[in-house]
Amino acid sequence: MAEIELIMPKMGESVAEATIIKWLKEEGETIEAEESVLEIATDKVDSEVPAPEDGILVKKLFGEDDVVQVGQVIAIIQTEGGSVEVAAPAPAAAAAPAAALEAEKIVANGTATAAVEIPRSANGKFFSPLVRSIAKEENVSLNELETINGSGSEGRVTKADILSYVENRGSAPASTPAPAPAPATAPAPKASAPAPAVKQAPPVSIGGNDEIIEMDRMRKMIADHMVMSKHTSPHVTSFVEADVTNLVNWRNKVKGEFLKREGEKITFTPLIIEALVKAIKDFPLINVSVDGTNIIKRGNINIGMAAALPSGNLIVPVIKNADNFNLVGLTKQVNDLARRARENKLSPDEISGGTYTLTNVGTFGNVLGTPIINQPQVAIMAAGAIVKKPAVIETPEGDMIGIRHKMFLSHSYDHRVVDGALGGMFVRRVADYLEQFDPNREF
Repeated sequence: MAEIELIMPKMGESVAEATIIKWLKEEGETIEAEESVLEIATDKVDSEVPAPEDGILVKKLFGEDDVVQVGQVIAIIQTEGGSVEVAAPAPAAAAAPAAALEAEKIVANGTATAAVEIPRSANGKFFSPLVRSIAKEENVSLNELETINGSGSEGRVTKADILSYVENRGSAPASTPAPAPAPATAPAPKASAPAPAVKQAPPVSIGGNDEIIEMDRMRKMIADHMVMSKHTSPHVTSFVEADVTNLVNWRNKVKGEFLKREGEKITFTPLIIEALVKAIKDFPLINVSVDGTNIIKRGNINIGMAAALPSGNLIVPVIKNADNFNLVGLTKQVNDLARRARENKLSPDEISGGTYTLTNVGTFGNVLGTPIINQPQVAIMAAGAIVKKPAVIETPEGDMIGIRHKMFLSHSYDHRVVDGALGGMFVRRVADYLEQFDPNREF
């Protein structure tokens, strides 16, 4: 008999960990190759982990609700074949006492270290790698980290919790060892100013006719991600109004033939994405991310498209290498991703790796919006509803009033690396491409 390791799979760029939601198999049960063993969740999508081979689940190394790093061994499966040496790591719970002892040693020596070095504190409190990384960068000690009231599951400290703490503690230094007590004859030291209190949300009163609805896991993650984005990037939004009459008339003319020939409905979303891709090629410094003091200029153009789910939540599937598709290809990509998003059939890789995002708020009749940047990107565009309006039309015979199809474009961008000139010129260029749409083009 041989034993193989079941590894936490890589689930897309920037996904470093996943939470075990549910074990689908128990120890001692027989498993077939490709059969799902457990369900996992990331901050992007839920998924299942299949067995790589036929065998028996002999050991689960983590429990439900445990957070596991990508690449870690999560279970041992016994298969037919020769003996194989297996070096399975201890479960997180078993590793906690050693980490706790190390934490106690550090505090006892008066050298409080950033929590990034310690997965659990001396009292066993868990801190995710992301929280520990932020703590290290912001010089938040283990003692400080333990004082933060977590809003996550079982009181865990989330990204939003620690970012809020860092923002509101001001320039207060990380906790340091208490000084030795002064001799009895020494004058009392001057009282230092108290550290600024962490701002808390005001209490919410609940009336007798009110209903309490607990956020589901996905809504909690969306909330954390949105708060984190506003803490990370100083948002600026520029607006333009585009005359898309030619584009609207062309779509109305070809949509029947397009459906008949391609088997797909053509919406305005792929047409806007086509213009976005052209503008990104003109202004590549919109297609970047920020890593500390470095700007990462992306080599691929991967367009995220925000999609509303039947549950009311939001997900952003990504069209990878969108510049490689023609209009028919973009239409098929948009329709396929939107359909499978509603059916909860997207893979983790299909919702990661975006370099720029489009949200079509016009779908809901909104004329404009001020979208929040989808980190780690630096910009996002909202397309408003297309509305008929009277407008001045320049003709060889002079100015005239006509009915035109108009649409607002809202461009939110990270003012750390995108200034008003670049942000404004980019959204204007997208509008130019939409306005200059060829009404006689073939699809």
